[in-house]
Amino acid sequence: MKFIQIKLKGLLLITVLTLASCETDFDNPNSATTEQAYASREGILAAAVGLQQLYSTTGVRYLVETPAVTTREGGITTTFQNMIELEDGGTPLPDFNSNVQGLWSTMLRVIKIAEDIETNAENIELAAGTKSGLLAHAKLFKAMAIGALAQHYEQVVVQTNPENSATFVPRLEAYNIAIGLLAEAKSAISSTAVSSEFTEAVTLGNIDLSNSIEAFTARYNLFTGNYEEAIASAQSVSQTEVSNFVYDLQNLNPIWSRVFLNDSPNFKPRDNFGLPSEFVFEETDGRLAFYLVALDETNQNGLPIEDLAGFFNVNVAPIPLYIPDEMNLIIAEASIRKSSPDLATAETALNAVLTDTDDPLDINANVAPYSGDMTSDALLEAIYKNRRAELFLTGLSLEDSRRFNRPEPSGTAMQYDEERNRNYYPYPETERNSNPNTPDNPSL
Repeated sequence: MKFIQIKLKGLLLITVLTLASCETDFDNPNSATTEQAYASREGILAAAVGLQQLYSTTGVRYLVETPAVTTREGGITTTFQNMIELEDGGTPLPDFNSNVQGLWSTMLRVIKIAEDIETNAENIELAAGTKSGLLAHAKLFKAMAIGALAQHYEQVVVQTNPENSATFVPRLEAYNIAIGLLAEAKSAISSTAVSSEFTEAVTLGNIDLSNSIEAFTARYNLFTGNYEEAIASAQSVSQTEVSNFVYDLQNLNPIWSRVFLNDSPNFKPRDNFGLPSEFVFEETDGRLAFYLVALDETNQNGLPIEDLAGFFNVNVAPIPLYIPDEMNLIIAEASIRKSSPDLATAETALNAVLTDTDDPLDINANVAPYSGDMTSDALLEAIYKNRRAELFLTGLSLEDSRRFNRPEPSGTAMQYDEERNRNYYPYPETERNSNPNTPDNPSL
């Protein structure tokens, strides 16, 4: 059903996504205008499908691959210059790197489509539950896109501007804006339940809006330092329900496409989840077998690599929007970082991850409970280690590396023993050339 629906709407989706581009577009007399695309119920539902499709394919590709190479989750296995530049990293990483530009521009396209849906949903006759679903869905994806930018750039755009003069805000402010959007999304569907029309046309039951909104609220509150709020949202997320991006033969799993589609893949995962040898995992830890397949090889820069499994080794395998046990790891971390640390609650939440045997996504560590020192520093180190294992290749590694104060990069390229080779990415050349408000690039 999903494949047929997307295929039938394909032409309109292409039009919508093209119109969302931040680059200069030349007139095409055969294409629909923005007003035409959003003038009907069918058009705006198609736009919502296109929004979801853009994020789940191109967006997920850049969101997973780019920080994976920067933080050593993955080692490159190609001679493509953009990947070489990412793995070398350091101060020389150019602002015209296609991954740096692709992550930025794709998320801005997501933001633009979400804005258009929000604006035009008020002008179309829709069932109340269809409108609430469209608004909540758009606000969720806009928040996710803003959050993705804030994880990787020091300042970000949170509102598009047709005059190419969008303003930038500091990343922590951007997270708070995303949290506000998620609160509005929650209010929309709390006040008016989502209709079956919206579900059948857009999410097809693959994305649980309520749980997804709470999960990302918990994530961004943690990143912003709103620890009590992070705990409250994390506790409200179901540990048995999942939300997935679902793929088909026309919209392939984007990480499979980068690792398995060609004889020469772009990257492969590093062993030990890319962590240095000081982080030791039990051989029986189920997450090793879930994500990694032993290869006993190195890439061209001498980094040990494995084959990839998990959500990424089948061309149409679904990819979760979030991992349910991320919520336990959020509770554990926030319980330590809040003004009155609660180490007992942190240990309990961490043990829920370590001893898991019935995870709905089959990510089961199934190892012994935590037995280290009952200190904040020791527990935080264990939480970081388990975030890298549990949340492998979810796009969170660069944010985590900074937040847990892992060793700073030297700034010198080709230092492959460093845990991360950048703190933030430079602002893309394409943005700088068109937007006079673009800040100076971070030094590293």
